[in-house]
Amino acid sequence: MKTQVDKVNHSPAADRVFDAIHTVMHLYRSSRSQAFREEERDITHMESRVLDYFARHPGATQSDLVLHSGRDKAQLTRLVRGLRDRGYLEAQEDEQDRRSVRLSLSAQGQTLQRQLRKSGAQILQRAVEGLSAEQCEELVQLLQVMQGNLERQR
Repeated sequence: MKTQVDKVNHSPAADRVFDAIHTVMHLYRSSRSQAFREEERDITHMESRVLDYFARHPGATQSDLVLHSGRDKAQLTRLVRGLRDRGYLEAQEDEQDRRSVRLSLSAQGQTLQRQLRKSGAQILQRAVEGLSAEQCEELVQLLQVMQGNLERQR
């Protein structure tokens, strides 16, 4: 009997694309973690992402971070608490809603964030080595199409 291939629900091209994306992200995160260890930074990849978010959105709330990242609220609560305990994040009560806390990087957090960006930029530069600016832009556009497709399915 001839084997049937379900072309509607299975796409080898899609599998290859997402395998490649997964592999690239794994290698990137692994490189960042290794750099953090070599630089003797007591910080995880997720903690660096949280710091990056509050560097780009000073005064945002933890709820804003949850919405932006799509991560579990409890996980982010633990990460934020740890970063606050170590002095990287400062909290300020929201004047309009006293139940909310606005977060921003402390001076120590800003220093760490600059250092993390510098080491991260070196890894990113290595990752796109051999790609032209046009190819990078095309890749971004293609990934944005994929992101839009997935966001519409939510």
